[in-house]
Amino acid sequence: MIRSRLITCLVFAALCTTPNLMTAQATMAAETQFDGKPIKGTVLETMNTSGYTYMHVEAAEGAVWVAVPETKVTKGQEVVAKPGMTMTNFESKTLNRTFDAIIFSSGIGNGAKVDSNPHGSVTAMGKAPAKDGGSSFAEAMKAEQGSGMAGGAAAGAAMAGMEGASGSSSNIVPSKDVTVEKAQGDNAFTVEECFAKAKSLNTKKVKVQGKVVKVSKMIMGKNWIHIQDGTGNPLENTHDLVVTTMAEPAMNSVVTVEGTLAANKDFGAGYKYDVIIEGAEVK
Repeated sequence: MIRSRLITCLVFAALCTTPNLMTAQATMAAETQFDGKPIKGTVLETMNTSGYTYMHVEAAEGAVWVAVPETKVTKGQEVVAKPGMTMTNFESKTLNRTFDAIIFSSGIGNGAKVDSNPHGSVTAMGKAPAKDGGSSFAEAMKAEQGSGMAGGAAAGAAMAGMEGASGSSSNIVPSKDVTVEKAQGDNAFTVEECFAKAKSLNTKKVKVQGKVVKVSKMIMGKNWIHIQDGTGNPLENTHDLVVTTMAEPAMNSVVTVEGTLAANKDFGAGYKYDVIIEGAEVK
């Protein structure tokens, strides 16, 4: 009798925790397995709404939801979606559904067996998509989301350049008149050195000390900060380093960040970083 009850309890506990495990696995797959990579696989399910298409794709890395500008796809087709940005706990107003994790891609890439709508879909804002799908997609997402926020960030802001968190030249903070000493200890580098040694430092842990010159909070569930230490060449945009973190450093504070350096990080939709430090701890 005791053994029977124990087995029953274990089974019940497993049933209760399985959804949470599946949610965690789905989120991890989207955030890590597809990080900066094309999503290639078979469409398990698809739906269109407000000028864009949701696809549940079975890839080699696992099943993942992907959103692209409205595109004609059908269940069972093989697709290749361009690398995109991951958002967690994304709430779709029109579908009345929350996705644990979803990747916002600028569209179907080369090698896909399906083509984008040749007539150019009309978004909820009444405009045809841009060539790369980015601008109109952002508008569609804004309309679909309304004024609400999802996963700690507006989807429209994520696709429209993340309001300063992007690595594009238009969002780089101009050089400030600052002088900050180099961090101490192992794996310590200046901002300039991070750019100069990006290839050899790619995927490695680095430590950088600098002054916080810009903060964009809770975009894609993270804070995006810009730091400068007085090194680097403003003419080559090697003076301003972007860091993602869960910490919330104050503007103009001098901090030491320690995280993983990524070189040539491409989030899709035209947002690419020559250098970025991800998942950093801030002291």
